[in-house]
Amino acid sequence: MADDRFPGWHGTTILAVRRGGKVVVAGDGQVSVGQTVMKGTARKVRRLSLGGRDVVVGFAGSTADAFTLLERLEKKLEASPGQLQRACVDLAKDWRMDKYLRNLEAMLIVTDGTDLLVVTGAGDVLEPEHDVAAIGSGGNFALAAARGLLQSDLDAEAVARQAMQIAADICVYTNGRLTVEVLEA
Repeated sequence: MADDRFPGWHGTTILAVRRGGKVVVAGDGQVSVGQTVMKGTARKVRRLSLGGRDVVVGFAGSTADAFTLLERLEKKLEASPGQLQRACVDLAKDWRMDKYLRNLEAMLIVTDGTDLLVVTGAGDVLEPEHDVAAIGSGGNFALAAARGLLQSDLDAEAVARQAMQIAADICVYTNGRLTVEVLEA
């Protein structure tokens, strides 16, 4: 993602695939400024463990902004354990209404192995069609590749890894250094 304050900043492709009782979230590690790769090993997929329940979050955009949102999401999940949709809706409401949060530049993919959601600063909490979600600089490339690969017999992790490789081959803001987290449904 890039914004007017930091022109030319791009970074990260996040992809989530649900198939065969698993949800896989994969993220590349590239952060670029213009034509320069500033970092190739950023880790923008995180596992949160709250009360014995795991939630995986992938984020694109400003890292500091995303960590602020992750902290808020953790608090929402603690307030409503086991209710991922409710926690994400509450986060999206705060994100949109709070005068400080509304300036945060990030997008999130969130899953507990059952629900798969995309959360945006515009107040959106979206459950993607076709069991695939993607965000970030190479998100559309990864999304298209994953949807095509879902026509094969590959499992969720293989679909995610191959789709991310295809995105990395096409998008100059995506690399092949992946962080991958898997949750059982």
